Amino acid sequence: MNKQKQTIIGDALPNIPWEEKPKNCVDPVWRYSNNPIIPRDLIPSSNSIFNSAVVPYEGKFAGVFRCDSKTRRMQLHNGKSNDAISWTIENDPISFICDDPEIGNFVEGYDPRVVWIEDRYYITWCNVYHGYTIGMAYTNDFKKFYQMENAFVPFNRNGVLFPRKIKGKYIMLSRPSDSGHTSFGDIFISQSPDMIHWGCHRHVMGPTSGWQHTKIGAGPVPIETREGWLLIYHGVLTSCNGYVYSMGSALLDIDEPWKVLFRTEPYILSPHELYECVGDVPNVTFPCATLADAPTGRIAIYYGGADTVTALAFTQVDELIDFTKKNSKV
Repeated sequence: MNKQKQTIIGDALPNIPWEEKPKNCVDPVWRYSNNPIIPRDLIPSSNSIFNSAVVPYEGKFAGVFRCDSKTRRMQLHNGKSNDAISWTIENDPISFICDDPEIGNFVEGYDPRVVWIEDRYYITWCNVYHGYTIGMAYTNDFKKFYQMENAFVPFNRNGVLFPRKIKGKYIMLSRPSDSGHTSFGDIFISQSPDMIHWGCHRHVMGPTSGWQHTKIGAGPVPIETREGWLLIYHGVLTSCNGYVYSMGSALLDIDEPWKVLFRTEPYILSPHELYECVGDVPNVTFPCATLADAPTGRIAIYYGGADTVTALAFTQVDELIDFTKKNSKV
């Protein structure tokens, strides 16, 4: 494919996991036929493994995984894979290195994201510091992890970094919340010169109706494309039987990403399969990571099913962007 025609602005990932779209599928996103790829009990200590982040690493793949323990503590674990489908996850949680004993007093953490920026991999997650906030760390080798200052004061969740600076600033999406199982939530954007001091907060988008009526939150790291930043996000509906978590997609302005260009009115994936509908928290498809191959436009989406297992879905960038534009309501 002619490089100038590539929609994704990024690198080739020839070993991206992939499965062709089923002939009877009419949706822009389709599930891997052998889901879930990570069962709840892959390691001896885990009650469940879900809402986790993966990245390419040294020709293979690495990641940070949410593994809720059998004591039901929310913990972050290190993992590796040759093919991004079969994973080896460390049984012991990550032990973060931190010079400040107060910030480094790790209590619980969940729903990590991982992104390569400049010269290292940054990890963001929902951290506990007198309430839930955005924890931050970095690693160069997925062996030693160095914890940084929390990005914000409580309460906040779904901290997602952009993969490069924009106009000289680091950019993060987040969703301010409360101390409970938040019944509201809008996506905001914040800027930083140094990954420590965050400000210039801007509203990006809020709940609308239907599947995203109650609250929304950023999902995987945004993907840079020639059409703008492609953001896959989650939306929540409050049904008569509780929350239902689905996925949508949006295109954000490339230079001012708080400006929403297009946003799907219908969902792109919603709980339909047994592993998405039945588990510790029923009716959840929660996206936390993507892998992307720029030359082919292939995208693999990693998501948590029913807060219990990890599943995989696929899309093609041009198809998803076209769907987003044709079915947009901003």
